[in-house]
Amino acid sequence: MKDQAIEKARILSQALPYIQKYNNKIVVIKYGGNAMTDEQLKKNVMEDVVLLSEIGVKIVLVHGGGPDINAMLKAVGKESKFIDGLRYTDEETMSYVQMVLAGKTNKNLVSMISDLKSKAVGICGMDGNIIEAKKHETPDLGYVGDIVEIHPQLIFKLLDDGYIPVVASIGTDDNHVYNINADMAASAIAGALNAENMVFVSNVPGVLKDAEDEGSLIPQIHVRDVQHLMEAGIISGGMIPKVQCCVDCVRQGVKKTVIIDGRIPHALLIEMLSDEGIGTMIVGDEYEEL
Repeated sequence: MKDQAIEKARILSQALPYIQKYNNKIVVIKYGGNAMTDEQLKKNVMEDVVLLSEIGVKIVLVHGGGPDINAMLKAVGKESKFIDGLRYTDEETMSYVQMVLAGKTNKNLVSMISDLKSKAVGICGMDGNIIEAKKHETPDLGYVGDIVEIHPQLIFKLLDDGYIPVVASIGTDDNHVYNINADMAASAIAGALNAENMVFVSNVPGVLKDAEDEGSLIPQIHVRDVQHLMEAGIISGGMIPKVQCCVDCVRQGVKKTVIIDGRIPHALLIEMLSDEGIGTMIVGDEYEEL
């Protein structure tokens, strides 16, 4: 028992400089995809979000909800269609996307945070015109949008009032509602908020030298090396747009971005509050760690 208490104290002591570093700083967490399908792991992520908020980190949670959307479309007998890995979203599909993302998925996350005695508000990119968007032109994906500008005033207001904003990745222009890629939304929001950090909670360990070997994780990548890693085929497939979002984020002034494995219990705490860290960190060329 005494040894366990000492170990707990050691862990807390190790976390102290990171708690001080992130106190009153904004951290954007993107959560979505297959990392949301396991209820226990989802609960672990929400526990981490609440703990970080309680120690003074200003958390903004941006989420997708592909599995929930797929389930809804299957339930109504509508086939999911993808072009170049992006969901084709006709007008009927967009109504279901809006219903699921801004409704079920968003409010379930808010409810989980509330159950942990913390304050959260569920919003989407339409609220306060947070995500101003335009139609994605090539290829034609229907009501899929590209981000024109982020208007972060509502998010700042919620943070100042002590809430965790939970943001669904839906955007709008004067005439239409658009399905926005959640990775892109998180990256743009982090840049607009001048966030300290952006964390992608995914279902992969990070960038691997060998896609078949999870032990080949690359712990840190400088922006200057990303193109070379793409040309070498190390960053490939679905990891390319995720890494590009990280690069865009860093170029907007966010100090670092990290891709972590949400299948690992409490991966957020390991990444942010320990010496070990986890996943792949993508940083600017001038970056120096704590």
